[in-house]
Parts: sequence; structure tokens; C-alpha cells
Amino acid sequence: MMTSSIAAVERDARLVNARHHGVNPGEIAIGVIIGRTSEFFDFFVYAIASVIVFPKLVFPYVDPLTGTLWSFAIFALAFVARPIGTFIFMAIDESYGRSAKLTIALFLLGISTVALAFLPDYGAIGAAAAWLLALSRIGQGIALGGTWDGLASLLAMNAPENRRGWYAMIPQLGAPIGLVVASGLFAYMVNSLSAEDFFAWGWRYPFFVAFAINVVALFSRLRLVQTPEFERLFVNRELQPAPVVETLQVEGKRVVIGAFAPLASFALFHMVTVFPLSWIFLNAQHETGAFLIIEVIAAAFGVAAIVASGYIADRVGRRTLLGTCAAAIAVFSGFAPMLLDAGKVGELVFMVLGFVILGLSFGQSSGSVASGFSQQYRYTGSAMTSDLAWLFGAGFAPFVALFLSSHFGLIASGLYLLSGAVCTLAALGLNKTLSS
Repeated sequence: MMTSSIAAVERDARLVNARHHGVNPGEIAIGVIIGRTSEFFDFFVYAIASVIVFPKLVFPYVDPLTGTLWSFAIFALAFVARPIGTFIFMAIDESYGRSAKLTIALFLLGISTVALAFLPDYGAIGAAAAWLLALSRIGQGIALGGTWDGLASLLAMNAPENRRGWYAMIPQLGAPIGLVVASGLFAYMVNSLSAEDFFAWGWRYPFFVAFAINVVALFSRLRLVQTPEFERLFVNRELQPAPVVETLQVEGKRVVIGAFAPLASFALFHMVTVFPLSWIFLNAQHETGAFLIIEVIAAAFGVAAIVASGYIADRVGRRTLLGTCAAAIAVFSGFAPMLLDAGKVGELVFMVLGFVILGLSFGQSSGSVASGFSQQYRYTGSAMTSDLAWLFGAGFAPFVALFLSSHFGLIASGLYLLSGAVCTLAALGLNKTLSS
């Protein structure tokens, strides 16, 4: 049944593409943004629920802080499972093709996400609720390992020589856009419903929306991967999957350096998205819905900063921009976290300033080192680099930051962020072949 469904989807995609004779960078960019936005929307829907929903419904038998830490521990499982998903789905890609891999991965992601909408609470099934939550999160992580479609690489290869920074930032726009939609949706539900209605059914609605967005994203991406231009690049080995073990043997050093090069921006990513929401929810007196609106406003600044990173990188070079931003993150880590205890104005300043720095850095973090992969290993190497970068830089960041801040004060979370900046500067120093 799954095979016939995949064949039907591929047939529909080919029919849509029958009147197209190629793909221009603009079309690729739209597909990349839609795909990344859907993935990050899933990501943020779960992240927000892990702060304001799961500690109360899944871990009601412990205090709110401990419940949130348990929730963040489960949150990290997807990042651990993601490289495993890449290993599995690269094998599917080699044997059955990119369309089959992408379809199965997005179906798994959709099923794992919508399953959370039906998650029973602790009162209904006891500790089994936590196990089901963990199982769904692992499913999301494995699926995300299979959603690597190579469109970002295709976009980079179609970029003019003097505009690589501009095209490199386009995939990154999905993160703040996904946050705007997810935070806005949760803010609407929180502000419109009573607490009883929200915890009874309102929190489940965003997960249904995530499933619907995944379906739209699937057809959008299949429309591109089924084009003759994309298939030609695949045949020419420019975007061909290579065995994971072989890729590590040949490009292992670059994969490791590539995973640590964006560590500062990936650590900051969670320091201005998931962590502050948890800190405000646990410690501030004002409503959570108000802070979600602040996140929407700050994320809009992040979109502008990502766009600006494209212009700046084309003038000063990606390596220079990433190094400068890592230094800025180091400075930011020294004072900014304390703003979260300075009321609404302090929270707004922290979020906006953080998102501006994040946008400039995150906008060029994707592929900054992976662009140096040889053609044969670019597709698989880029996927693995992305997986490991998220695992090392972001997977445990909410848990670590909340734990340190709760026990040693907000300055401790700043020290954690500082360590990420140091790792980025060290990785950039080691990677002598990164284009400047």
C-alpha cells in the first residue's frame, strides 16, 4: 500500500512538472522556504508545548521545574535520533530514490506529529504518557533525518558566484517564519480559551495544523525533486547519496568541523526561542500569551537580520561574518540573559537583540563548511553535518540552560552560550579551506 501511494504521489508530481522545462533559482528558493518552514513549525509547536503543556499533563507528579526539565530531556531525543534517521533514509534513497525517501520521511513526521494531538495525559494512563511522548519524539527525529532533499545544495549550485551569501541565507528563513506561525497560533489559543479548555483540547489543535502543513510541503518539494533539472544533477553525481560510512571515512574531518562551526548560532537559537519561554513561564508573573507575542515580534526582526546576512556575507565573506557574529554572541552572553529578570522591557530587548545577532549568524551557518565537500559526498555529507550541528549545538541547550540558570542564576546560561562561541571560533580557525 505504501509503495502504491508513493508511486501515485510521484506520478502526480511528474504531471505537474510536465509543462516545466527546468528549475530556476527562484522556484528552488520557494520550495526550500516551504520545506524548511514546515519542519521548523513542527519543531516549534513541540518546543512550545514542551514548556506550557507537557510538564502539566505528562509530569504533574513533580514540581514545575522538574517537569519542564523532564520535558526538555524528551525534547532532546529527536536530535539524538536524527543522525540515525539519516543513516536509514540514505539507504532508502540509494535503493528506491529521493522521492520515495522524502515521501516516507514526511509521512512518518506527520504521523509522529499528529499522534501527539491524541496523547493521553498522566491522569488517563499514568507513566505510559511519558513513554508515548518519547516514542513520538523519536519518530519525529528519525523522520527529520530523512527530510534532507538536497534542495539547499541545488540552490547553492545555481547561485551566481557573487551572490552565494544571498542564496545561502534563503533556507534559514524557515526558522523564524516557523516560529512566528507557531508562537502566533499558540498565543491565539492561550488568549482565546479558558485554562480548562486550553489544556483539555486547545493545545492539540496546532499539532493538527502541523500535519496539514506537512502535506502541503510534501507536494511542494516533490514538484521540484521530480523536475528534469534536478534529476540531471542527481545523475551527474552532484547530488547523489553516498553510503554514510564511506562518507565519514573520506570527509569525516570536514563533517566534524562543519558540525562545530555553527555551534554559537545553534546554541543561541535555543537561548532566544525555547529557553526564555521556559524561564518566563516558570518565574515571571505576567501571562505566557504576552511573551509569545514578544517572540513573534522578535522573530520578525530575525527574518530581517537573516536577509541582511546575505548582503553582508557577499561583501565581507561568510567566514568573516560568522567569526564576527561568534564574537558578538560572546559579548551578548556576558550581560543579556540577565535581562530576562528585568520585566517586559528587558525581555523585549533581550529577544530583539538576540534575534538580530542570531539572524546574522544563523543566516550563513548552513553549509558554511559543507560547501567544501567534494561533489560525490556533498549530499550525504551536508545532511550529516546538519544533523550533528543540531545535536551538539541545540539538542540539549534548553535542558542545560534551564538547569544551570535554576541552580546558579541566569549568568550561568550566559557562560554556556559563551562556550558555544568559543567552539565556533576554534572550528573556523581549523577550517582553513572555508571561503572568505
